[in-house]
Amino acid sequence: MIGSDYELGKEIGQGTYGTTYLCRHLITNETLACKVISKANITTQEKIENIYRELTIMMTLSDHPNIVKLKAFREDEDFFYFIMELCEGGELFDRIEAKDYLTEAEAAPVAKMIAKAVCMCHVAGVIHRDLKPENFLFLNNQPDSPLKLIDFGFSVFFKPNQRFSDIVGTLSYVAPEMLSQWKRHGPEVDIWSAGVIIYIMLCGHFPFYLNSDLDFDKTTQTTCAILKGDIDFETQPWPQISESAKSLIRQMLERDPKKRLTAQQVLEHPWIRNA
Repeated sequence: MIGSDYELGKEIGQGTYGTTYLCRHLITNETLACKVISKANITTQEKIENIYRELTIMMTLSDHPNIVKLKAFREDEDFFYFIMELCEGGELFDRIEAKDYLTEAEAAPVAKMIAKAVCMCHVAGVIHRDLKPENFLFLNNQPDSPLKLIDFGFSVFFKPNQRFSDIVGTLSYVAPEMLSQWKRHGPEVDIWSAGVIIYIMLCGHFPFYLNSDLDFDKTTQTTCAILKGDIDFETQPWPQISESAKSLIRQMLERDPKKRLTAQQVLEHPWIRNA
């Protein structure tokens, strides 16, 4: 039981800091999802502040159709509980993997929903900082299901021209400025990550060549490939993909964050606009 109004069900997911369960509202009988975070793992003041920042961010963004809706928040002596709408359609990652990659007709509407979610974050002064296919869930199993952005554990509020210097997120989706010696980054990192996702949707693999001849571990190779920034548009199926799609990806994976498209400009790009 969570308080007097929610009942936990079976486990449906595991994250870095929490476990997600099915959850039922005892009065309405609505089935929801509940992320449970043990206070035993939240041992510093900084981690406590991160929990409440995540809560505030989710409350700020919760009314957008492409961002998971926070229904309630509870805490007791041992746990924090984030109670959210249940997304039953699975991860974007799984939908890509099931087909190897998506056609442009399939990918463009999904890309538009990703861009809308990112645009809402940035308008609200939030950088997500961990965009990846695993953090987008479909609300249901229909082909035209709404897509929902989840997991704001690495997210921060930002002010105009504010820059951050911590390295967070998932390496394959991290922007080069976060890996550079200065490590100073802003909302542009989300555009880069979204560009990587769109690239993967269209071909099923990551955009940068890994040089297997180099005697380095995969983490070092991935970091070097991102910093070098040579996008693979040569292998299949790229010769059959439209120049419009490639132009969008190039502008989202622009190494200079000052020249990278904004979220609003992504939405205005013809490939997205015509989806």
